[in-house]
Amino acid sequence: MQRYLILVASVLMQMCLGATYSWSVYVQPLKALTGLSQGPVQLPFTVFYFAFPFTMIFAGQWLPRLGPRRCAMTGGLLFGCGWWLAGWGGAHFAWTIAGIGLLAGVGVGMAYIVPIATCIRWFPEHKGLVTGVAVAGFGGGAALVSQVGAWWIKSRGATPFETFQLLGMAFALLVTAAGACMQNPPGTRLAVTRPFSWREILARREFRILYLAMGCGLAAGFAVNANLKELFSGGSLQAGVRAVAAFAMANAAGRILWGWGFDRLGGRITVGANLIFQAAVLLLSPYILVSPAGLLIFALLTGFNYGGVLVLYASSVAHRWGAAAVGQVYGLLFSANIPAALAPLAAGLIFDAVASFRPALWGIAALLVAAAWAYWRAPQPPNN
Repeated sequence: MQRYLILVASVLMQMCLGATYSWSVYVQPLKALTGLSQGPVQLPFTVFYFAFPFTMIFAGQWLPRLGPRRCAMTGGLLFGCGWWLAGWGGAHFAWTIAGIGLLAGVGVGMAYIVPIATCIRWFPEHKGLVTGVAVAGFGGGAALVSQVGAWWIKSRGATPFETFQLLGMAFALLVTAAGACMQNPPGTRLAVTRPFSWREILARREFRILYLAMGCGLAAGFAVNANLKELFSGGSLQAGVRAVAAFAMANAAGRILWGWGFDRLGGRITVGANLIFQAAVLLLSPYILVSPAGLLIFALLTGFNYGGVLVLYASSVAHRWGAAAVGQVYGLLFSANIPAALAPLAAGLIFDAVASFRPALWGIAALLVAAAWAYWRAPQPPNN
């Protein structure tokens, strides 16, 4: 029963850590309150996705030394304090960038890898599925946070900055409590039998191709998620909130189902299919984003495909390098978030220039197709 308790705690932790996925709920109120345009108001989201993966590069090295409990609890405190600090953005928006972007990003970078590495050790026979379940909360939690945030702003008349402070206190409490449950199975070796050097990992062609594929998949998800409410100009605030919630719930479901598919079909089929499916949705976006119902469908499809990105590559690392190396290798692979984090900002700036997201979405679709082609051409490991 202990491993199921850890799995439940992992989902709770990830539900809080995924709160930044609800960012698009705050975009319009922040633009009205601060006078910022679409591009600059995305800076907290963009900085977060620089700080988060950059920290994970080192968190994979710290995890064997500090242990899962200390890494998770420290990350939870930093994450909660970051959202609380963002509440001072009413004085200057730089506080919001520093809080949600930098401090919370470092906190998630420390805590995020813990449930993945820990649960794979407790459930070695179901790497894909358990990874999907463990991180499903990261996507699904945004649905709850977006609803709470929108309700607090609309019904209570609160500003986004007041909402950030309330959520920050809740996050600090919940993530540290869930992190206290994290531990490895008895007798687990905390260190990799033969640690890989960064140069050795980067020298492997399969790692570089996984990095390209993951970066393109992340860029697609980021660009859609951060600008979701503005993708259909005729929608109401409530339609946008529903779309954000739909993206988050589909994201959570996608993590579980794509992980289940990985265990049964292998990475060659599931990774390639994930890239192509997302490219097809983006290419068809002009024909889907024509009504509030179309926005909802678009959110569900892109969210479902994006959910696979956060499962398929972690499972691929466990399959190719071994469960003990997940923290180290996946921590480095996760730095694909850094270039991908430019996608929301670039999409917002393109929209400011041409009043359309179509060029950005089609450009990302082309990258996804190129990544799928490179992935399918690369040699695959046995039974993959």
